[in-house]
Amino acid sequence: MNDTGFVLVIGATGNQGGATARELLARGRPVHALVRDPDKPAAAELKEQGAILVRGDLDDPASLRTAMTGASGVFSVQALAFEPETLAAEVRQGKAVADAVAETGVPHLVYSSVGGAERATGIDHFETKAEIERHIRALGLPATVLRPAFFMNNLLHYAEAGDERILELPVDPERPMQFVASDDIGHFAADAFENPAHHTGRRIELAGDELTFPQVAEIYERVTGTPTRLVTVPIEERMFEWFAEEGYEADIPALRAEHPGLLTFEEFLARRLAPAAS
Repeated sequence: MNDTGFVLVIGATGNQGGATARELLARGRPVHALVRDPDKPAAAELKEQGAILVRGDLDDPASLRTAMTGASGVFSVQALAFEPETLAAEVRQGKAVADAVAETGVPHLVYSSVGGAERATGIDHFETKAEIERHIRALGLPATVLRPAFFMNNLLHYAEAGDERILELPVDPERPMQFVASDDIGHFAADAFENPAHHTGRRIELAGDELTFPQVAEIYERVTGTPTRLVTVPIEERMFEWFAEEGYEADIPALRAEHPGLLTFEEFLARRLAPAAS
């Protein structure tokens, strides 16, 4: 077991960092949350939950080193990027976090990457994470890499519907997709900090369910009572080509053996939407 020192959570106001911070706090671990603006509502909510807010900036290496001093672990995730400028910023910031971990001697880094990062997908925002992973390895850091599949949270985009819900997506309707809830990413991150001897060096692709998108529509309809159907549009982006050609490869039964509470999409959606639908 690791000591009970604090974990610095980067991205704590987002889905993955927020889930990690909440899970660590629920387990009694001290959490320091790196924030640029401690007065923002999301930061204030973290403080109310018990996190200590630490002002810092991913483009300010000195602030990262200061925030990490004395930490027993660091959770690193960067903002989703698509444009050349933001993709370059993601790589720069992910490497800066890893460099600061090396410089301050933090004993465990948990980096959230993406499923398939190791497979040369040709997807820009997958390749950026692969580059950060390579940098972590080159530094020889004691690290755990989490590689999440498609976020269930992304499908909440379709939660609001009138008489009919239409999922308009550039997908192969017969090709299953693997999905993961951000709360489960937080669970695996907290497990890694709780038992670093077991998790250091692991690279874990994460998913909790595997469904075709017509099945996603069926579940949406069952949970909300609103007629729901998939409408496919042409596949033009590289990411959706990869989803149709290869896709994620998480070993869901093995993951469920480690975490029996791993959410299916129906369980996730019921938690998020059933109260509002009733």
